[in-house]
Parts: sequence; C-alpha cells; structure tokens
Amino acid sequence: MKLLVSALEPSSNLHLKEVLKHSNNIELLGIFDKSLGDPLYDISDMAIMGVVDAIKKLRWFFKVADEMVTLAKNADKILLMDSSGFNLPLAKKLKTTYPKKEIIYYILPQIWASRPKRAKKLERYCDKLLGILPFEVNYYQSKAQYVGHPLLDEIKVNGSGDFSPTKNQNTIAFMPGSRKSEISKLLPIFKEVRQKLSDKRAILIIPKTFSDEKIKILYGDVSEFEIEKETHTALAKSEFAFICSGTATLEAALIGTPFTLSYIAKKIDFFIGTKILGITQVGLANIILTHHNHTTLHNELLQKAVNVENLLKEYYETDRTIFSQKAQELRAYLGHGSSENVARIIQS
Repeated sequence: MKLLVSALEPSSNLHLKEVLKHSNNIELLGIFDKSLGDPLYDISDMAIMGVVDAIKKLRWFFKVADEMVTLAKNADKILLMDSSGFNLPLAKKLKTTYPKKEIIYYILPQIWASRPKRAKKLERYCDKLLGILPFEVNYYQSKAQYVGHPLLDEIKVNGSGDFSPTKNQNTIAFMPGSRKSEISKLLPIFKEVRQKLSDKRAILIIPKTFSDEKIKILYGDVSEFEIEKETHTALAKSEFAFICSGTATLEAALIGTPFTLSYIAKKIDFFIGTKILGITQVGLANIILTHHNHTTLHNELLQKAVNVENLLKEYYETDRTIFSQKAQELRAYLGHGSSENVARIIQS
C-alpha cells in the first residue's frame, strides 16, 4: 500500500513510527522524518520560527501543498497528522482533486480549546477522524472515533509499559521548555530553585535533537545540573519535576512523576488566551481530567506566579498520594495506546 503522509511535527513522527511497527507492506510518500523513508520533504524543511518566518514562507507552503496533491495521485490512502494550519487546507485540496481517495486524520486539532467550527471542515474533507482524547470525539457529528493515546504506546518505564517507575527520592527534574522564549524566562528561576535544593540531584532534561553548541547558546551555564536527553527515563527516576507547559506535563502524569506546571507567556498572548479565548487551564492532564470527572491533577503557576517561593512551596506541599491516585484515574480514562488501532484502520 502506498500511503501519502503529512506529518510535519517531531511528535507526529514519533507517533507515526509506532504505527508503522504494527503495519505491513506500507510505502510512505509525502512529508515525514527522513529516518522513516524517502520523503518529498523532511520535517526539518517545514520548520518555521515565529510569525515573520511563517509569512515569508507562505508562498512556498502553497507550492508544497500543490506538490502533495500531485503526489497523491499515486497513493492508495492519505494520512494527515496534527498541524491543522497546513493539513486542513491540504485536506480540502486533496478531497476536491480525489473525491474517492480515503483521507484519515490522526491527532485531531484541539477544537475543544478554540475554533470549534473547524469540526465541520474536518468532517467535510476527511473520511475518518482518529481522536486521541476520549472527550474530543463528542465535538463531531460523525466520522470521529477514539483510538487511544499514543503516549501509552511510547512510554516504557524500566523497559516495560507497567508504569512502575523506580523513583530516586533525591532526584528532581527540570524542564524549562525547548523554545528560546520559554528557556530565557524559566531557566533563571529554575536555577535559583536548584540552588535552594542544593542537597538534591538535579537533572536538566533537554530535547535529544539539541547539539552541544545549541545547548550552550540557549541554556548558558548549566554546570549545576546533570544533562539528560531521554525524557521518559529521566522523569521515571525523579521524585518531582518542574515542567514548562507542553506535552511533557502529560508524559510526567502518565509516568507517575509529581510535578508542577510553570509558564510565562507574552502579555498579549496571555490576554488573548484568557480574556478572549476564555482558556482557564493550560495543562493537558488537567484538561483531560476535568472533562472526565471534574477534577485536576496538578497546580498551574502562570505569569507572575512563577517565582522561587511558589515553586519551592509546590515541591514541599504537593500531596504525592493524591497525585498518584489522580494519575491512575487519568491513565484509566485514556485506557490504551493508539498505534495498533491506527495501523488496523489504515490497512482495513
């Protein structure tokens, strides 16, 4: 089977890799990580840095979309993953050109957070919508189904998926994010926290794709920390973590590592998010549990609340027993991984 894939994000390609483990005789066409085959474009070509860069590359993205439509002529099916800014217009082009080709969308846009009208477009242009959050399928009239969550396939604690990490009661993990703006705001505060907890082993978790040169540029002097690039392994052996908002918070939750979420956004972004879009929660684990049983897993420190005093308070006062209980509820709600189900649907 020839499968046209549009997977622009590193996380999407991790999920795609897991799907391929359960697939047979699939030839990938399109945009994906070059480690998975011979793409039209590698995901590094699709990376953009900020709004200005996106505007500069806009015409090029239209060209890439047209190339994908041409390439789809040779595909048996189409798989779109995340990246709705590119993939939703692409879905329209593909369905208009090839009305009989099956289009599968995996890792759906977060329409439950903003722009719910995209649901109608997704149902119009796609044939199957594969959700990774149980509640999100309720935002669609038809075609949407819950397939499981990919992190439950990818998180392997101690070489297994039994979610029984061996915690080191003297180890704390710090994750100040991967973007320059995040790191510049959070790392100085995290360094002060680390000094206050000088009797602890401190792990700084850095994306595995970062070179030593990039680490030096973005993070500066990190001699007070041990550097780790395997997120799941580092979190599994940590008794607590200070984490920038993002996927890592859900990873920590599923691994069972107590943490607090910290995020300092640009003032205008925070205003738009809270006052215009009405966003009340940032952490995905909290969002999921709130939809499930109207509870939360962890505290969220935002903007001026991100300071040394509050972070230390989180470390000393977080109830580990309650966290463990809520984390188990979260895992039970998500239920199972998604990769095998997605592979079956693609090949059916």
